[in-house]
Amino acid sequence: MDHLKALRAMVGESQVLAGADAQPYAVDWRERYRGQALAVVRPAATDEVAAVVRYCAQHGVPVIPQGGNTGLCGGATPDDSGTAVILSLQRLNRVRGIDTDNDTMDVEAGCVLQAVQQAARDAGRLFPLSLAAEGSCTIGGNLATNAGGTQVLRYGNMRELTLGLEVVTAQGDIWHGLRGLRKDNTGYDLRDLFIGSEGTLGVITAATLKLHPLPVARCTALLAFDSIESAIAMLGRARAGMGASLTGFELMAGSCLKDVVRCFPQQRLPFEGPSADLPWYAVLELSDSESEAHARERFEVVVGEAIEAGIVLDAVIAESVAQSHALWHLRESIPLAEKQTGKSIKHDVSIPVSRMAEFVLGTNAALQAAFPGIRHVIFGHLGDGNLHYNVARGPEWAEGQLLACQDQVYALVHDRVNAVGGSISAEHGVGQLKRDALPRYKDPVEMAMMHRIKAALDPQGIMNPGKVLVAD
Repeated sequence: MDHLKALRAMVGESQVLAGADAQPYAVDWRERYRGQALAVVRPAATDEVAAVVRYCAQHGVPVIPQGGNTGLCGGATPDDSGTAVILSLQRLNRVRGIDTDNDTMDVEAGCVLQAVQQAARDAGRLFPLSLAAEGSCTIGGNLATNAGGTQVLRYGNMRELTLGLEVVTAQGDIWHGLRGLRKDNTGYDLRDLFIGSEGTLGVITAATLKLHPLPVARCTALLAFDSIESAIAMLGRARAGMGASLTGFELMAGSCLKDVVRCFPQQRLPFEGPSADLPWYAVLELSDSESEAHARERFEVVVGEAIEAGIVLDAVIAESVAQSHALWHLRESIPLAEKQTGKSIKHDVSIPVSRMAEFVLGTNAALQAAFPGIRHVIFGHLGDGNLHYNVARGPEWAEGQLLACQDQVYALVHDRVNAVGGSISAEHGVGQLKRDALPRYKDPVEMAMMHRIKAALDPQGIMNPGKVLVAD
């Protein structure tokens, strides 16, 4: 059977790539996973997606859905068998409509997140999902991993930001589930089942997203701390003093910001003297719906009282939009600096905030005892308990030496995450990276139900095989 000829008949000759042309799609963003694909297929409409999946189902061809290919867990990379079709959704990139009365927008899965943000802004609304890869990641990928980002504290992750879905099933049928309803209790919540499933149950082709009013004013500050306990105390004060206006609280180890400044000399840490060499920092942001004056007064009272109490050692409050962007740019550049300094062992974990200090300090000590001289690259969304707890090589470590310890490092960190009631995946998904570890930490009954759902919706096992679940 000439699969390439059949697929080209469905989507066009130029939209089916094979051989060397397909190879860039078969490598993940971190360059940790490399596979081989039968072809990369780039449909331009939901009907074409359905036709491709229907064909693959009829012939038992595995399908790997892929958006912007910015994932960190190998969830959109094929194995090395060369039998799978990578289904790239980047040409499904239309904003189908915006309903400002209902505060919703319908967008296709291949829309880049930044374009969706701008389309909402042009309509006088806010789509609040924000993360470092927003210039290249797509809505479909965001949905597949239930992405969170920097404003989950106020607005929630993708599951909370989505009302309806359009999905191509593993059989090639189309579920027309685009609905802008905030209340719809007519059976099982299939929407939430597909969100976060990483393409293992079907292909999300479009979504109805929630919109919010644009804030009247924002206040942003970079805060400096002498301990992680002080940062957690500040989070509590910010919640109490700012309430629902608290938009972001991003924790960063001082070493992370030093890496950013070293890798990107055009950026700088806006502190001098001892404040430029502290172990912890945080970006704090408030979004206000009343006025600039109201926002500023509230913000300065909370920060000022924390300084007087000795919780915050120093603070820089942005005086302009440009200064606010510069503070956020420091935070958003950490993953880029980390990639530039070499491969690392990444953890995307979720920890109860009440046990965050216990986890960080105890795990740091345990890792140093087991692997002396490694570096801790710690940053993340403290406000919602999501920590990117990464391990990098120290001066005396070679990259290969560090990666050879990967399994032991994962086991140590994940065991400690589990011990404090956390999750080994907060927003990056499971993919290939955490697939084999999942049964160790999830309830056996929960795992059994997940396998039954997979078998019911994808009985042939063609949808993104080898991701999330170990094959039965």
